[in-house]
Amino acid sequence: MSAETSTPQSPLRLIDSHCHLDFDDLAVQLPQVLQAMRDNGVVGAMAIGVNLEDFPRVLALAEAHPHIFASIGVHPEYNDCQEPDEATLVRLASHPKVIAIGETGLDYYWQKEKPEWQRERFRRHIRAAVAVGKPLVIHTRDSAEDTLRVLREEGADRVGGIMHCFTENWEVADQALELGFHLSFSGIVTFKNAQTVKEVAAKAPLERILVETDSPYLAPVPYRGKLNQPAYVRYVAEEIAALRGLTVEEVAQATTANFIALFPQTRAALAA
Repeated sequence: MSAETSTPQSPLRLIDSHCHLDFDDLAVQLPQVLQAMRDNGVVGAMAIGVNLEDFPRVLALAEAHPHIFASIGVHPEYNDCQEPDEATLVRLASHPKVIAIGETGLDYYWQKEKPEWQRERFRRHIRAAVAVGKPLVIHTRDSAEDTLRVLREEGADRVGGIMHCFTENWEVADQALELGFHLSFSGIVTFKNAQTVKEVAAKAPLERILVETDSPYLAPVPYRGKLNQPAYVRYVAEEIAALRGLTVEEVAQATTANFIALFPQTRAALAA
């Protein structure tokens, strides 16, 4: 695994706000993945929990590496796994290296019957986040209206969080921003046909955006279709910089500051 390196004259300080380092494709070559991060100025990452069964692997990564942080949650697509209750989520989220609750939300793309169990699971995650006082990581696909409704009904604005891999239009973005959420852009923003995403990335307040890879998925151009890794978050930042008429260093500085502001407990580790 390789990635182009950042130049020593203008080193970047980027954070991948959403990746799956415990997934086999990355876990089997973790030393190379971490080295590529260092080579490309990626100073930190949040490893995302998607079910309770595999959460110990996610937490172990965070405990072993000061610049890796974890989230705890059960992905809305997963219907054949241990069901989380609020008390379990609160207990696991109380660990100091767990900085968020999620990946949670709604997905009607795969679950076209719009199941009530998804919405109830989502509510439990929000309630746990409010109880423990940590932000949410939100997945929404073909479900923006219900996602925003449930967030409002459960008072998610009390903790805010991240609209992960944001692909919705400006109307949805504006409502998410009003609820106190950050918009996180993935490699999709580099795709030629992602005009709606590009428009939101250009328009959203700079102080409310983040960058991510969602690796090992959604590799950005020029690696589209290949295995993704956190080092490639620089291409997301470069695209956003081009859309906004900024330098990549300015986007890196802003998005890293935004991540630390949302998760202040990461400041000391990311400053090292």
